[in-house]
Amino acid sequence: MHKPLTAVALAIAVSLSLSACQSSTDSQATSATQVQNAIQTYSAETFFDTVSLTGSSFNKDGSKLLISSDETGIYNLFEVNPKTGERTQLTQSQDSIYSVGYFPNDDRILFTRDNGGNELYHLFVRDLDGTVTDLTPGEKTRASFAGFSKDGNTLFVLTNERDPKFMDLYKYDSKTFAKELVYKNELGFNVAAISPDGRFVALNKTHSNRDSDFYLLDTLKRIAKPTILSRHEEPAQYNAWSFSVDGKSLYYATNAKGEFRQLWRYDLDSGEHSLALADDWDISFMRFSESGRYQVSGVNADASTKVSIIDTATNKQLTLPSNVPKGTLSGVEFSKDEKSMSFYLSSDTSPRNLYVWEIGADKAKRLTSSLSKEINENDLVESQIVRFKSFDGLTIPGVLYKPKQASATNKVPALIWVHGGPGGQSRTGYSAMQQHLVNHGYAIFAVNNRGSSGYGKTFFHLDDKKHGEDDLQDIVFGKKHLQTLDWVDADKIGIMGGSYGGYMTAAALAFEPEEFEVGINIFGVTNWVRTLTSIPPWWESFKKSLYDEMGDPATDEQRHRRISPLFHAHNITKPLLVVQGANDPRVLQVESDELVAAVKANGVPVEYVLFDDEGHGFSKRANRITASNAYVSFLDKYLKGTE
Repeated sequence: MHKPLTAVALAIAVSLSLSACQSSTDSQATSATQVQNAIQTYSAETFFDTVSLTGSSFNKDGSKLLISSDETGIYNLFEVNPKTGERTQLTQSQDSIYSVGYFPNDDRILFTRDNGGNELYHLFVRDLDGTVTDLTPGEKTRASFAGFSKDGNTLFVLTNERDPKFMDLYKYDSKTFAKELVYKNELGFNVAAISPDGRFVALNKTHSNRDSDFYLLDTLKRIAKPTILSRHEEPAQYNAWSFSVDGKSLYYATNAKGEFRQLWRYDLDSGEHSLALADDWDISFMRFSESGRYQVSGVNADASTKVSIIDTATNKQLTLPSNVPKGTLSGVEFSKDEKSMSFYLSSDTSPRNLYVWEIGADKAKRLTSSLSKEINENDLVESQIVRFKSFDGLTIPGVLYKPKQASATNKVPALIWVHGGPGGQSRTGYSAMQQHLVNHGYAIFAVNNRGSSGYGKTFFHLDDKKHGEDDLQDIVFGKKHLQTLDWVDADKIGIMGGSYGGYMTAAALAFEPEEFEVGINIFGVTNWVRTLTSIPPWWESFKKSLYDEMGDPATDEQRHRRISPLFHAHNITKPLLVVQGANDPRVLQVESDELVAAVKANGVPVEYVLFDDEGHGFSKRANRITASNAYVSFLDKYLKGTE
């Protein structure tokens, strides 16, 4: 039997115990400090020294690749030598330029550009001598490229020059640029595809956010009236995608057969419909090489894109060379002779890099190094797909980034990131902005709340006319999930997001004022009454779909007021950062001006970053850097408490 301890012995025991605990605590603190010191942190300038690349197309003989790169700070056109990787800058624009591609029969170039972020894109031709022609002039004109004919003698263009609300289809002579109206759009159709010979036009028609049809227009008929090809009884989405290379079939996507989008084929001669491609997730895209030898398709598999390349001659999948690292494939293009293939490869820790592969060769050639040379990729963080239960038991997915500094003995502050939309999706992949925040010790949980795309049509429609309510509760419960993680500081969780995510940020601070410690609203809607009555005219064709999701301003103004943070800004008690583009045609500057003024009136810290040369989103690297520095400075001061 143990004797009871004397007072002296007890004191000695307690002293030894406390010493041991202190020793353990000191050891843990030292360990946390060592981890902190082992992680190199980088500035926003370094993260955005990363080059962003988009577009990739071969010229007619495969000797050049055309891309858009922001390596100068803004997207401009570059030609790339596929053998050496040498780049030649072709344009010096003050507004971002996005490549469309080369002309089929020569090295003239098509590209598109707007003015200061106003989303009024025009289509331009860069001639062989470098002169540039605007094919679609007009101060109010919005235009887009719709394809070349198979012989390359005709290019098809969509513009709203006749009526700001509707995009008409024109054909241009590839040499003289003489144009002719092909389809006068007076019923709100969207041109989806044009057959290789230019005879047939596939049209989509949105009826609601649950229901759409596709049609076929034969332009050789004297009375050009579209014929519906997707008659159905139950609401479902039917959307034409593309014609086959031989022009005998039309491919279309539909979710009529289940939760997820499948690809189907319509035979123009027989009128038969047949399944072309299906998966356990949404089919994202499908296209063919020049002759149809190769089929490229993508599947949105749990917030990542899974790409397959099929050799239709053997019906076998191409396997990329072993020197190509693991990552997400995108932007696959083939040379005209189908001997070469270009593609982009990216991951959570690596931005898109351009590769070219001589099909069948042992190795592919990497043509770019997009990550800043100052960044060690090992300091960056890979994401995890995480799921949690929301307020009503619904399972909600999200993409979680855990800082390398984080541990049970070194808890870190966290941010809920809300994607744009409504109806968008947070996905895996490289984000300089998110990696910058994570690198500076902020966990990010990108929650795909109900209403997000990619998880089936039932999940997608769960937030219809419930915005700022049920979907906001998903965000709140995402925060509660973060609080269960032993490496998160449960008392230091904020919220941020862009566009619709900016709205959700302001809504969270206004309607759940005690849940989040700070908010960062980036280009976010705050007054749905104003936004839904001032949408750009070119949104006419899918305005009904938007109203089905958000509510018609003519009948739902009371609800719109109820869910608009601006009318409830008196509830906001936590620090807020607002980012706005002066040229934003979707979220007008006045919305952010009024929100900032209202929060200031509460005596609450509010910071406002206004960009005079941006629209709805960032097109200039310098502005991304300014914004990212503002995020970290704001969070360090009001969330982490270190500034």
